[in-house]
Amino acid sequence: MPLSPPVSRQLRHRRVIRMEAFERDDGLWDIEACLTDEKPRDVKLATGVRPQGLPIHELWLRITIDRSFTIVDAEAASEWAPYAGLCAASNPAYRALIGLNLVQNFRRESSRLLAGTTGCTHLTELCAVLPTAAIQAFAGEVWNTEKGGAPGKPADSSADKETDSGKPPFQLGRCNALRFDGEAVRQYYPRWFGHAPRSAADRIVDKDNPKKAGSEVEPAQQD
Repeated sequence: MPLSPPVSRQLRHRRVIRMEAFERDDGLWDIEACLTDEKPRDVKLATGVRPQGLPIHELWLRITIDRSFTIVDAEAASEWAPYAGLCAASNPAYRALIGLNLVQNFRRESSRLLAGTTGCTHLTELCAVLPTAAIQAFAGEVWNTEKGGAPGKPADSSADKETDSGKPPFQLGRCNALRFDGEAVRQYYPRWFGHAPRSAADRIVDKDNPKKAGSEVEPAQQD
């Protein structure tokens, strides 16, 4: 259902984030994020006037990941920015993402590595959407969303071939529509209807037990 018709209004600013995922011939995956800011009028910047039709920002971030969601390469580019080459000076800082895993505290670690004046505010914003983009790209392609397999385990892994993994599908219990006591789970995942997810107390116990805590993939949405 679309949003209800708004009152009369005038567009003053538009920000668009576009995400794309590509499977490469070498078995790796590229996740590309682009942020574009524009205004429907000429804009006076400290560096001069940016004419209508030209973006204030057009920023790109590309990461290359393996099938365990580990980043093996990263590159940033600033096609348009308020301060031209000065903004682009922070692009190499995003190489620091190499080695991080998108489903293991990625948002926290990327924020720590790129905080403040280390990077670009807007490029660092793009980091936050990378885990979700990768999980959506891998769903049904690299890991099975029906058998309870978790991100980071390939769809053809021996664990995923088992008839019963003993764990609910990764996507369940992470939004209102897919809550365990909800209608969607009752209809489409009846085995897991009414399932009791791990409590906060259980997670605290796991954190106190590093061996156990390290054995489970942390959801990207809970970074």
